[in-house]
Amino acid sequence: MSEKVLEIQRATLTLGERTIWSGLDLSLEPGEFLAVIGPNGSGKTSLLKAILGRLEINPGSISVFGGPVAKARSRIGYIPQQRTAEQSAGLRGQDLVALGIDGHVWGPPIRSRKNRERVAKALEQIGAEELAKIPVGLLSGGQQQRLRVAQALVGAPGLLLCDEPFLSLDLKYQQKLIEVIQAHRRQSAMSVVFVTHDVNPILGMVDRILYFTGGKFLLGTPAEVLDSGVLSEVYDTKVEVLREKGRVNVIGLPTEAIHHHEFEGEGL
Repeated sequence: MSEKVLEIQRATLTLGERTIWSGLDLSLEPGEFLAVIGPNGSGKTSLLKAILGRLEINPGSISVFGGPVAKARSRIGYIPQQRTAEQSAGLRGQDLVALGIDGHVWGPPIRSRKNRERVAKALEQIGAEELAKIPVGLLSGGQQQRLRVAQALVGAPGLLLCDEPFLSLDLKYQQKLIEVIQAHRRQSAMSVVFVTHDVNPILGMVDRILYFTGGKFLLGTPAEVLDSGVLSEVYDTKVEVLREKGRVNVIGLPTEAIHHHEFEGEGL
């Protein structure tokens, strides 16, 4: 029997006096791809923060690879929502990526030839080789996000957490990200929790969908969750789900929902 990558049991998340969601049970298998959707403030980002141990679950429990997240940090990759580094940041692109290997180790990094090669490969996979020597603070938001993708994957994680990773990536690099994630899933059965507002680019990879809305949640396969009535309720606008020749197409998601400025400081 395979080890559960992620196990959430009867979890409730409360911020202040507000209950974000409650009674969440979720078990993630090796190689499984879970998409997390829902309107602003419904608790998507908060789920990732709870998995990372940055928000407390009470009551309930979360385990990663059979134990507390503190013991599994080196096995978790995390792509945050796009944030811009200060121009004064002294790290070069390759240094930022290398933190995905040794960022959890105390003391000055001593990078072996093997690790330098891993960094170079991660940069190449996401098409960011030319950013290796450039100070991170001088790069655009999209360029910085490509480095964070490489940083999340360079350590060959068993669990990848993605928080709206497409927001500052153009279509070319969105496709590269999809290809890299799929390559890691094939090679190492990496599991993925992918928070997004636009499910269309990743539908071919998704095993299950978790959607939050109004303090409630629904967990199921794409066929079960991607329903016109369900998504229209989630987004409070008319959404059509079309199925043709085994393919699911979601039409009508609010355009403003996929622009980054709508999510600045969302924190949920």
